[in-house]
Amino acid sequence: MPHMHACQLVDLDFIDAARFRYANSVDLAITPEQLFEVLEDADSWPRWAKVITKVTWTSAPPRGVGTTRLVDMRGGLIGDEEFLLWEPPTRMAFRFNASSEKTVQAFAERYDVEPTPGGCRLTWTLALDVAGPSRFFMPVSKPVMNLTFRWFLKKLRRYTDERYGVAAAR
Repeated sequence: MPHMHACQLVDLDFIDAARFRYANSVDLAITPEQLFEVLEDADSWPRWAKVITKVTWTSAPPRGVGTTRLVDMRGGLIGDEEFLLWEPPTRMAFRFNASSEKTVQAFAERYDVEPTPGGCRLTWTLALDVAGPSRFFMPVSKPVMNLTFRWFLKKLRRYTDERYGVAAAR
């Protein structure tokens, strides 16, 4: 494993107050409980969040606040994550405690799930702070970042439709 750099140990407030923040939603034709099955399944993440190549839980079940995992991403980025919130089937959130890239100063994500008549709606919020030259490119890259996150959510919808046998009525 590469050398890891400590990140700011942010709390849940960071997700709503971060300088660089992205929030996107998707309607899924599955129950909130089924969505949490997907989110807890380490093998599912690379199937829909194509930047992720591997997820390794480093805490034994049951999952909860304080649970940890390592997430390997394309480009060699590794995040050492700790869950700050674990409330199936409605919410979960985590932060990076450390990153293989020293430009990542702080990073956190929250997943909010609401039941809908046809299944559930997931709102995925990602927040980060970066150092160095990356800081200057973040504001102009926001449209591309949001487009990428919406693409990931479309992939999640396709994956959950296939996994749970949802008929393609869209």
